[in-house]
Amino acid sequence: MLELGGQTPQVADLIKDVGEADFMTEVIEASKTTPVVVDFWAPWCGPCKTLGPALEAAVTKAKGAVKMAKVNVDENQMIAGQLQIQSIPTVFAFWQGQPVDGFQGAVAPSEIEAFIERTVKLSGGDASGGLDDAIAAAQEMLEQGAAADAAQTFAAILQEDGTNAAAYAGLVGAYIALDDLDQAEAILNGAPAEIASTPELDAAHAQLALAKQAAGAGPVGELRAAVDANPDDHQARFDLAQALHAGGQAQEAVDELLELFRRDREWNDGAAKSQLFTIFEALKPNDPIVLNGRRKLSSMIFA
Repeated sequence: MLELGGQTPQVADLIKDVGEADFMTEVIEASKTTPVVVDFWAPWCGPCKTLGPALEAAVTKAKGAVKMAKVNVDENQMIAGQLQIQSIPTVFAFWQGQPVDGFQGAVAPSEIEAFIERTVKLSGGDASGGLDDAIAAAQEMLEQGAAADAAQTFAAILQEDGTNAAAYAGLVGAYIALDDLDQAEAILNGAPAEIASTPELDAAHAQLALAKQAAGAGPVGELRAAVDANPDDHQARFDLAQALHAGGQAQEAVDELLELFRRDREWNDGAAKSQLFTIFEALKPNDPIVLNGRRKLSSMIFA
């Protein structure tokens, strides 16, 4: 059973890029108190791009029982030579200043988990922990624009917990960010039945619907001119809201939809209200756009 509670070190303290200048400190010395997994990789290495995020997820899940050092062999050839690294990816586990375990090549997630378990047990530790921090790390990657890395990490988390709604939603969001809407939809459709109606998956459905709309959104300038020329052109205003949202202007999109609702709440079978709910669902519940938008919509409904 995974334990989700407890204090967890920051990801930056657990996973570091290490080079020749600090290898002795961050690996050799550090491993005298906590096992350190060293991932030897290079930017041109395809398998490294899959293995790295999977290792990071497993290390993060261990909640400080093991640390990880990432060594770019192109930039640190002396270390690679001293440890006789002949192919990458290569992963070593260090304990008490010495390499004690390792493997080469991309391996299955179950093998990564077993490797981390063995490494942690060297120090008498326990690798059990929660996936919350791994999910948080992947979400941070996504927010910073590293959608491909985030997708790999979310996928690795799902290998560990196939019914993790947050990881499923995150994986969908990553593929939306990669503009692969077909894959995002396939992931959503393949979600286990027991999590299909969770808030996380509901939000993912809303995000996908908005992404599909964005693909057909018209030019904001032309739509704005049409609305200015005829404020009662409801279709133009609705299309403007879609275009604004597609351009990352969620607040402006909500404002236009609220104005459309104020002018004609029944237009097109209540399309303005429905679109507002889709936007609200796609955002975090505590987002000011959601809180203020819901308040304004309620005041109109019950006025």
